[in-house]
Amino acid sequence: QTQTGFLGWIERTGNRLPDPVLLFVYFIVILVALSVVASIAGWSAPHPAEIDPDTGAYRVIIVESLLSTENLRRLLTLVPETFTHFPPLGFVLVVMLGAGVAERSGLFTTAMRATVAKASRFWLTPVVALACMMANHAADAAFVVMIPLAAIIYHAAGRHPLVGIGVSFAAVSGAFSANLMPGQLDALLLGITEAAVQTVFGDYTINIAGNWYFIAAMTFAYLPVIWFVTDRMVEPRLGSYDTALAGETAASEVPDKITPAQKRGLRNAALVALGLVALWLLLVFGPVAPLVDPSLPPEAQLNPLYESLLPFFLLVFLLPGYAYGRAAGTIGDHRDLISMMAEAMKDMAYYLVLSFVAAHFVVMFAWSNMGIVLAVTGADALKASGLPMWAMLIAIVLFGAVLNLIIGSASAKWSVMAPVLVPMLMLVGISPEMTTAAYRVGDSATNIITPLMVYFPLILIFCQRWNKHFGLGSLTALMMPYFFGIMAAGLAVTVSWVVFDIPLGPGTSVFMDIPMASE
Repeated sequence: QTQTGFLGWIERTGNRLPDPVLLFVYFIVILVALSVVASIAGWSAPHPAEIDPDTGAYRVIIVESLLSTENLRRLLTLVPETFTHFPPLGFVLVVMLGAGVAERSGLFTTAMRATVAKASRFWLTPVVALACMMANHAADAAFVVMIPLAAIIYHAAGRHPLVGIGVSFAAVSGAFSANLMPGQLDALLLGITEAAVQTVFGDYTINIAGNWYFIAAMTFAYLPVIWFVTDRMVEPRLGSYDTALAGETAASEVPDKITPAQKRGLRNAALVALGLVALWLLLVFGPVAPLVDPSLPPEAQLNPLYESLLPFFLLVFLLPGYAYGRAAGTIGDHRDLISMMAEAMKDMAYYLVLSFVAAHFVVMFAWSNMGIVLAVTGADALKASGLPMWAMLIAIVLFGAVLNLIIGSASAKWSVMAPVLVPMLMLVGISPEMTTAAYRVGDSATNIITPLMVYFPLILIFCQRWNKHFGLGSLTALMMPYFFGIMAAGLAVTVSWVVFDIPLGPGTSVFMDIPMASE
């Protein structure tokens, strides 16, 4: 149906853009031109986290031309490494090997039908949103697993599958820092914060749970926003789902009734899945426990477990999918299993082409140093702005959101912003945990509207499985209401925390006394 208004304009304009593959080619051309101009102009900035051992001063980062001899050599000699080391590529392909079997065997659709058959339509959105926010502990795997799964859940419930993609993408990516429990992202960002404090104030320790209460509050703040936007704005705008628009790889129609063979398949699949969960628990709590590293600090000892979630998701889709298919009659022997895995890789053909171009854009952006210089320059501008404390925190939220449109990595941005912003705000009485919390609000909100976010093209492919005409503008228009809602809720939480001086976590607060540097 024809869309009107602001979102309709975004959709129509965005859909007139070239294919995302060609769009990234254009980005590369523009990036090369900008790097040459910036290099000639001598654009540079001191890296606030790196000291030159020879001079004792901050190391100066200079924008490098991508047409320099070194960069041209890297570009032409590192093509295989650039492509294969693209961070999302391994996650996507490994998980899809298993998910392809679970989907083609019929496990996904039958399980979703059994799950939502008696479920309340009213509670579907908040349940899916909360599950997706909690899945952020699985990091990149959450994008590959939860988002296509949510589309199947909504389709099985008789609702538009693109609504499922919208709510899950908003929860996984737009609400990336929101969670009920601290995780590896907390360890990463607060570790960078601690190092930033130590560069100025000497020995200083930050609690890994220093943002716990804040991120939990964001979970409860984002949940009703995502619920309202989904059920009152996004779903009415999409209307009813037309199966004629489905792409070749969309899930088949879900049967009205579950047959006895399918029930046996679900039982067998559940037993296999429980066995895998028991195996992983044994690897964590058993006598050997290879997924726990006691040599690491307490907050990082479960890092091997987090890093093992990728093969876990592969197996938890692959083996139950096979068990279901054998019982339900959709898999005859091992040849059918291998064929399903091969078909899943065929579905990823377009994503492979897109990843090849996107990987080169990402790595060339890093080679140029433009991202680092831009982050440091922006942080220095905030420092010189003279804004009051509450306005400074809002400015950090907004600056992080804008910077996130072109630099996707949360840790990469924070590693160059933190050494400037954290000590600066400590000098006016703002705790490093509060500065980190403000950064996290802005860092994730714009994930869902920028095609430069590494998983954005993959989400577009997921959408096109259900609507083959769905374009870049359509996805941007779909996610824009979520962006405004999440950003508004995040700003409200940030301001409330400052105004009421609410603890950010165990033993941490918004305000602090300036620590004395160690002798």
